[in-house]
Amino acid sequence: MYQKRFSGKRSRSIYPKRASFRYPKQTKKSVSIDPTRFVHKAIVTQESDNFIPEHRFEDLVISPILKRNVGAKGYKVPTPIQDRTIPHVLRGQDVVGIANTGTGKTAAFLLPLIDKILINPTEKVLIIVPTRELALQIEKELRDLIRGLNLCPVCVVGGAAIGAQLKALRTKNHFIIGTPGRLRDLIKRGNIKLIQFSTLVLDEADRMLDMGFIEDMRFVAKGMPSARHTLFFSATISREIESLINEFLKQPVRISVKTGETAKNVEQDVVKVGSGKNKVDVLHDLLNQKEFRKVLVFGRTKHGVEKLYRLLIDRGFKAESIHGNKSHSQRQRALKRFKENSVQILVATDVAARGLDIDDVSHVLNYDLPTTYDDYVHRIGRTGRGSKLGKALTFID
Repeated sequence: MYQKRFSGKRSRSIYPKRASFRYPKQTKKSVSIDPTRFVHKAIVTQESDNFIPEHRFEDLVISPILKRNVGAKGYKVPTPIQDRTIPHVLRGQDVVGIANTGTGKTAAFLLPLIDKILINPTEKVLIIVPTRELALQIEKELRDLIRGLNLCPVCVVGGAAIGAQLKALRTKNHFIIGTPGRLRDLIKRGNIKLIQFSTLVLDEADRMLDMGFIEDMRFVAKGMPSARHTLFFSATISREIESLINEFLKQPVRISVKTGETAKNVEQDVVKVGSGKNKVDVLHDLLNQKEFRKVLVFGRTKHGVEKLYRLLIDRGFKAESIHGNKSHSQRQRALKRFKENSVQILVATDVAARGLDIDDVSHVLNYDLPTTYDDYVHRIGRTGRGSKLGKALTFID
């Protein structure tokens, strides 16, 4: 069992993360994190339980078919970020949205932008995200929402065959969703003409900043019309993020629905690995407990993640791994098996910490310490999503 309290000294300095395959080198520095910040009791009563939206989906002035598709998705009432963002986007205002993960922000920008294109089919939207997994997730939600509306999205990400993406770009498209590196490549090739796009969405902007994509973001924004409509979403605000907001947006409406640094419905604790104990054995004992039904385990490096994954397989666990050395198809296959509960455990680097929407993750285990507290926040955001409760445990020496 893991211990319930920790009152020891501050943790030793954390080693820097290695850059993921195909990603620019990380520019942020590692810091020491007080391990008491990894301890937090879940609050069962959520702010969202008491939230009364000002709007209802059926009252929005949007296409009836779009409303039907919203209902088919199972959306009943808007989440706080949706309730406060959608009206401003429908009015064409620039928006800065600050929200914890799992709050429904993807639909908050997709719904009004779909309606915008239905009103004016010459409009085109460019959505930039930090990872291919998030791009594919947004594409899936977009395809659900545009069913029967004769709109065409294209997803362009690194690690996937560029031929198919080039073919898709030659057809009519209204939405392009992509990662910064692949977008820049296609723009330079002349396959994407930025002057045609009047709307820009920067999703997980803080993560793109952390991953060194700032110049790619500037490159795209500079090539678009100056009178564009810009939406900017981030889970955190820093001096650098404020600078980006001032650079990319014009008189934006600011919307924040964050309730704290970490989700209140994620119970957080530490696992202290005492001297003489084997860390893998401690993990083994935890994973054998009945409550650990669907577990996301984070490691610091791609090599360490692959080694841990193979150790767990050797011990009889059903597991998969995703990291920068995996091909696009391998990563998608691993995610699919984890989402469909074909495996109990997904071992991952921080490439999976942001943007992924995986239902019913019972536990997040920080087998290796995160580089920064922001990384910690985003890791544990994979559990306790929406109104569900989750648990996060962090291994410390």
